[in-house]
Amino acid sequence: MSMNSFVDYQLSNEIIRALEQLGYEHPTEVQSKVIPIALRKKDLAVKSRTGSGKTAAFSIPICEMVDWEENKPQALVLTPTRELASQVKEDMTNIGRFKRIKATAIYGKQPFERQRIELKQKSHVVVGTPGRVLDHLEKGTLDVGKLKYLVIDEADEMLNMGFIDQVEAIIHKLPIDRMTMLFSATLPGDVANLCHQYMRNPIDIEMKTPERATSQIDHSLFIVKDVEKFDLLKAVTVIENPDSCMIFCRTQEQVDNLFTQLHRAGYTCDKIHGGLLQEDRFDVMNRFKRGEFRYLVATDVAARGIDIENISLVVNYDFPMEQESYVHRSGRTGRAGNTGKAISFVTPYEDKFLADIENYIGFEIQKRDAPSKAAVEKKRAAFENKMKARPTIKKAKSEQLNKGIMKLYFNGGKKKKMRAVDFVGTLSNIEGVTADDIGIITIQENVSYVDILNGKGPLVLKAMKDTTVKGKQLKVHEARK
Repeated sequence: MSMNSFVDYQLSNEIIRALEQLGYEHPTEVQSKVIPIALRKKDLAVKSRTGSGKTAAFSIPICEMVDWEENKPQALVLTPTRELASQVKEDMTNIGRFKRIKATAIYGKQPFERQRIELKQKSHVVVGTPGRVLDHLEKGTLDVGKLKYLVIDEADEMLNMGFIDQVEAIIHKLPIDRMTMLFSATLPGDVANLCHQYMRNPIDIEMKTPERATSQIDHSLFIVKDVEKFDLLKAVTVIENPDSCMIFCRTQEQVDNLFTQLHRAGYTCDKIHGGLLQEDRFDVMNRFKRGEFRYLVATDVAARGIDIENISLVVNYDFPMEQESYVHRSGRTGRAGNTGKAISFVTPYEDKFLADIENYIGFEIQKRDAPSKAAVEKKRAAFENKMKARPTIKKAKSEQLNKGIMKLYFNGGKKKKMRAVDFVGTLSNIEGVTADDIGIITIQENVSYVDILNGKGPLVLKAMKDTTVKGKQLKVHEARK
C-alpha cells in the first residue's frame, strides 16, 4: 500500500494540521508502509535505512492512537542515547501539538527526582534510555498500568551498547496486552529473534535501499598513515569546503585532541562525546543544528538517529571497526533527498575492517589520491572566505508550528485539585476561544502551565485576570522562557 498524502490515512484534523505546519508534505516510503499497519495496532519489525523517516513512522500513529483524557503513560519508546530520546520527545510533542499530547523524556545524567515529579504529571508518551527507564520501573515512579504501545528504536544499537538485558527486564514489567514496534537501520538476526519472542505475529517490513538513495551519498576513502591524518583532513576540508561537516573519531580522547587541533587552525568547530555533561551535549547539538559552527567532531554518540538537515560531508577520521557504525555515520549526510559525501581515512593496518564493511554494504568504496598542494591552494581563498563569513542561522522545523503559542503560568496545581479538564473547560468558555486554541497542559503540585495556540494568548491572559478556575481565582501571567 502506498499513499501520496497523510490525509489518506484518515488521521485526525489535529495531526494533519501539525504535519502541514511541520512541512511534512508526503509520506516517505517507510511511513507509507508502516502507518496503516500501525493504526491497525499490529506488531511490527521494521528495517529501514537511516534518514528514511522512521521516527515519524511510529510517532504519527502513536500520537493518533493515544487517548488525551488518560493521565497515565500509554506509550513507551526506548532509545539507545539521550540525544535520540530528547529528539523523539520533541518530534512527538510537535506532531501531537494540537492534540495536546504530552511527551516526557527520561535518561541518565539528569536528576532522578526532577523526572519523578514530571512522571507524576499527565504524560501520554514516555521516551527514555533503557537504564533510566528500568530504574524508574523498579522504584515504582513510572506507572505502566495503562501502557498500550512499546517502541524499540535503533534496536541493533541496544545490543551493541549492552542494553539488551535491560530491554528484556523492561519488557517483563509491561502489560502483555500491548502493541510492540521495532525499528532499526540494520537488524542483526539475534536482535530480531530476541524481540520476536515478545511480539505477537509481527509483520516484518524491510525497506530495500533504492538506487537513488545509494547514489545520494558519494562514498570514498584515502589510505593514510596515522601521523598524516590531520594534514590530510585540512586538505580535504579545503577542497570540499562543506557548509556543515561531521568528523567521527573512535574515542573521547581522540575527539578532544582533534577538536583542539582544528580550533587552533581557525576552524569554526565544537565537539561532542559521552564524557561531556548532558546539558553541554544538548547545547552543542542544538548550536550545530542551527548552523552556528560548521565542523562537529564526535564519537559514535552522535551517529545514531540524530536528524540534522543538510550535512554535506561526513569524515571518518578514525575508520569504524563495526559495520553498523559505518552505515550510521555515513547516514548523517544525504538525508531527506539531499546529496552528500562520506570520506573515510583508512590506515594500512585497517584492511580487515574495510573488507568487512564493503562486504556488508555491498559495494567497494572508491579509493582516492590525496589532493595535490596546487589543488588545495587553488581552493584556499574560497575556503577561507567561508570560514570568515557569518553563519546563516537555520530555522527549526517546529518554528512555524510554535509561532503564535503563548505559555501561561497559573499559581494553582494538584494541591488545589486542578485537572487538565478544568482548564480546558474554563478557557474554552472565553469568548473567541475554543478547545482547539488550548495546547499542552502541565499540572505540577503548586503551579500549572498551559500553552495557548493560534495567537490567542493575550486574549486568554486578559480574560483570566477576572475568571476563576474551578471556583478559584488564580494568579496568571506569561511563563518565563
